[in-house]
Amino acid sequence: MASKKVIAIDFGAESGRVMQVAYDGSGLHIEELHRFANTPVTANGTLYWDALRLFHDIQVGVKMASPNAASIGIDTWGVDYAFLDRDGRLLANPVHYRDKSWEGMMDWVYERIPRRELYERTGLQMIPVNGIWRLASLAKNNSPLLDAAHTYLPISDLFNYWMSGSKTSEFTHASTHQIYNPHIGNWDFDLLGKLGVPTKMFGEIVPPGTRLGEYQGIPVIVPATHDTGSAVVAVPTTTADYAYISSGTWSLLGLELPQPVINDAAYEANATNEGGMENTWRFLKNIAGMWLVQQCRATWAAAGQVYEYAELAQMAEQAAAFRTFIDPDDVSFYQPGDMPSAIRQFCEQTRQHVPVNVGSMTRVIYESLAMKYRYVLEQLCRVAGRKAETVHIIGGGSRNALLCQMTADCTGRVVVAGPAEATALGNAIVQLVALGEFSNMAEARTLLSKGEGMVTYEPSNTAAWDEAYERFLKILTVK
Repeated sequence: MASKKVIAIDFGAESGRVMQVAYDGSGLHIEELHRFANTPVTANGTLYWDALRLFHDIQVGVKMASPNAASIGIDTWGVDYAFLDRDGRLLANPVHYRDKSWEGMMDWVYERIPRRELYERTGLQMIPVNGIWRLASLAKNNSPLLDAAHTYLPISDLFNYWMSGSKTSEFTHASTHQIYNPHIGNWDFDLLGKLGVPTKMFGEIVPPGTRLGEYQGIPVIVPATHDTGSAVVAVPTTTADYAYISSGTWSLLGLELPQPVINDAAYEANATNEGGMENTWRFLKNIAGMWLVQQCRATWAAAGQVYEYAELAQMAEQAAAFRTFIDPDDVSFYQPGDMPSAIRQFCEQTRQHVPVNVGSMTRVIYESLAMKYRYVLEQLCRVAGRKAETVHIIGGGSRNALLCQMTADCTGRVVVAGPAEATALGNAIVQLVALGEFSNMAEARTLLSKGEGMVTYEPSNTAAWDEAYERFLKILTVK
């Protein structure tokens, strides 16, 4: 058959890229056309995404694609959003999820909607990044943005609107904002009303695979526009008995289920339910992920010590094992900045050995991530009544052989690493399903499972990890 080419545009928290994915009936072939930095901007004390710069890079990348591309799809990080005025113009740069505007807003929201009720309505983990807190901050402060806003769009759908003219919100992204109610399958207008947020700006929610319009003659099809949703589409599995870790700036660890799990046990576990392809649900938790290493690397680079990720992993492998642990999700690691100092301070406060060099610092992070993966995996399996005998690590973190092996050793489960480009592949697969090239997600996953490039890690040295894990549990701050 003739090769069908689609354009998959993928934004992460650090960078964006425009990829071209070709399907020839026997395999998916991916080509990077354009990669660019996703650099947030601080202005007057507020941290913003540079949305117009990012859209410019989309346009640059699309110009480099094959002239006979069959469609375009965009996925982005979750939880963030933008406002349009009555004429469809962007009212303000979208605020970054790490902006401090969330501070103090959890208690303000809980005064209006009790914490347990908020979980029952939305099924989402209570973490600072969720869109509800920044939205509530606007309501609390009587922001004129809410008066002027005519349309609320998830950040992915801002770009979709600029490309297609469609002012719709895609399901998987909308489900991450903590204002979507899975019981009714729509925005929770009652919840929004209790917060004082005008509801008229919330429009239609559409499923992945919806064709929105055209950009320069190329159909625009929404994939699972939340990047984790796209990544999970590309898990190379042929069974339902698995867990995944979408490994990048964040580690999203979870299970794929036919319906959300919203009950007392899920609430106590602070687990989240996010929408997926084909009406599936991702029952997961957010874990800090490579954010900690990224911030350490930036701090070291500013001091004149530039390390590649492979160098850091090699140095960590040579460092002493199981000396010190951190909780990767401790609130002290949330803000950008001098991460090595924050880690040292955590170690001092918990009366542990303080890592003194780059290798030992990196090892502390990797071991602690593996420990947190085990904790969250056991927690989710217990609540959902699943076994998940295999862990699929997808995304850029799947290239980190040391962390993959640590994850196998710590969890006692087989780890299958890859594909590294899961998000772009999943984005493309949804487009190809919409175009009729695949009949469903399962067919594409079967194809991926037969492909090359996957690496399997068998658990070893589990007794030593079990002993160290008991020590890790004593310093855990975020359950």
